Amino acid sequence: MNISVVIPLLNEQESLTELHDWIAKVMQSNRFSYEIIFIDDGSTDASWSTIMQLSQKDDNVKGIRFLKNFGKSQALHAGFAKAEGDVIITMDADLQDNPEEIPELYNMITQDKFDLVSGWKKKRYDSVLAKNLPSKLFNWAARRTSGVKLHDFNCGLKAYHSTVVKNIDVNGEMHRYIPVLAKNAGFTKIGEKVVKHQARKYGETKFGMDRFINGFLDLITIWFITRFGKRPMHLFGALGVLMFAIGFIFSAYLGIDKLFINPTGRLITERPQFYIALTTMILGSQFFIAGFLGEITLRNKRESSRYLIKQELNF
Repeated sequence: MNISVVIPLLNEQESLTELHDWIAKVMQSNRFSYEIIFIDDGSTDASWSTIMQLSQKDDNVKGIRFLKNFGKSQALHAGFAKAEGDVIITMDADLQDNPEEIPELYNMITQDKFDLVSGWKKKRYDSVLAKNLPSKLFNWAARRTSGVKLHDFNCGLKAYHSTVVKNIDVNGEMHRYIPVLAKNAGFTKIGEKVVKHQARKYGETKFGMDRFINGFLDLITIWFITRFGKRPMHLFGALGVLMFAIGFIFSAYLGIDKLFINPTGRLITERPQFYIALTTMILGSQFFIAGFLGEITLRNKRESSRYLIKQELNF
């Protein structure tokens, strides 16, 4: 199979039929063998009924229905696990991503040998203050932190070689950072393509200030995981040793001063250095214990289900 189109969605009933017809037209005109995988992430409207109707008319349509809303990352994870295409295309269900971009994205993966190609919505039709400016700030921070030189990390329209999606673990809210996850896994040929951005036709945007804040928190998380995820003791142990050493030096100074230099001076407990020494030694011990517990957790972690599937279609 040439292409798997993976589409996570939440309450996008109005756009699904139009999106399906548009994708099918592009695929058929280019003679691609394909599948369209809709992942219903706990919609409360008639999205699943629409997917069922589409699957009855078109055998290329497949569906996964979550028991409740588990998040976009979990939806992508489920879609990646089921995808059978040589190239996997992800896109949003709100018609803001243009299916006409699919053939060129496919060629960049198959002919230009990119591992991953990310869309760049250079011209956007979103609110400048509510979405565009925060997005630019977020993308700047992501580039500086991750070292991946993309202009638009959050663009839903991306293309992957199948080996990429089968070897990365998308969880939590890390869908924004799939290029970073891919780079960390060893897939370094990451490209970018300017894509057309459509104005939203139906419904309302799911983007809010909470997602913007969560995006930056996730950025800190992925930086930590990238640097210290495999060996947490390297961070916490180093901080613990440093803090403990500072406390030990102050304690040694106080002891030498009291025993040999100024035995009749102030009590040690009346000197601020005593509390600095006490605090830093306690903190150092705690950091070291945190690193030790992190190592134990890493070695004994078990995979647990991050989402529950209620129903599947055409698999």
